[in-house]
Amino acid sequence: MSPKTRSINLSITEQDKFQLEQLARDMGKTWGESPSISQLVKAIARRQFLITPNNDWIPARIKSLITAQQLLIDTGKIEDARIITELLLSRSEPTLPQRSALQQFFNNPPHPWRLTLDQKIRSQTPFRLAYGDAFDRPFIFNIHHAQINPIEKRLYLQCWCEETDGSQDLPELAHNRSLRLDRIPEAAISPLKAKWRTDLDTIEVEFHLYNGLAFAYSSKLNDDILNETLAQDLPVRRIVRRINSTFWFFREIFPYGEDCEIISPIEIREQFRQKVQNLYDRYTTP
Repeated sequence: MSPKTRSINLSITEQDKFQLEQLARDMGKTWGESPSISQLVKAIARRQFLITPNNDWIPARIKSLITAQQLLIDTGKIEDARIITELLLSRSEPTLPQRSALQQFFNNPPHPWRLTLDQKIRSQTPFRLAYGDAFDRPFIFNIHHAQINPIEKRLYLQCWCEETDGSQDLPELAHNRSLRLDRIPEAAISPLKAKWRTDLDTIEVEFHLYNGLAFAYSSKLNDDILNETLAQDLPVRRIVRRINSTFWFFREIFPYGEDCEIISPIEIREQFRQKVQNLYDRYTTP
């Protein structure tokens, strides 16, 4: 004799009903081909499924998982990033801004061009790239070397291009470009028959650091080719560095203020002196 059954009414919103049906479908609790909330409730009552807290993760864990998700996105591992995103969205701990950002990525993952771009770099294959600058002006670059690097909290495609028109850098660095990844449009990459270059163009710059900065400076292992203390009465640290962009070099050392002096090449020293002069003029002009 089968046990008696009793019907119950659930007072839930349409959204909650949808979520329960989705959960029933995921758990294989269906009536025919349709998800069955009744079958899901029975399985829970019979402890076929365990109900556990969904709000007991500490904020540090959520923050670490979001950091990992962002690193996976930055390195082009989109599917791995989606798995972590789905895990985070299943939890109740993320804040509303965090959940909004996670949901936006989950609903709109990076365009296929990013995967193509990563593949071109890994296989060292030159390519042609469409790009829009800050003023939405279109450009086409023939790229013979590229690398994706984080600079000032953004990702940039640093590349060697055939085109030098519009470059404001020294002639020795005019082929180098730094292109923001978020300004690369969809379907931006096309084949280019050319030879891959081993690296960006670089030049050596010497600068000196004074006072406390001479002791506090942390060497850039991949770029600094000389780091030594000069034998003088006052502490002076001499740095010789290989750079690929005067723009980013100036951005880095400008906060050093009077504790930093560019020694050579004279063209870079003069460019920086002019920037300091322009700053002085701005603060002294009524």
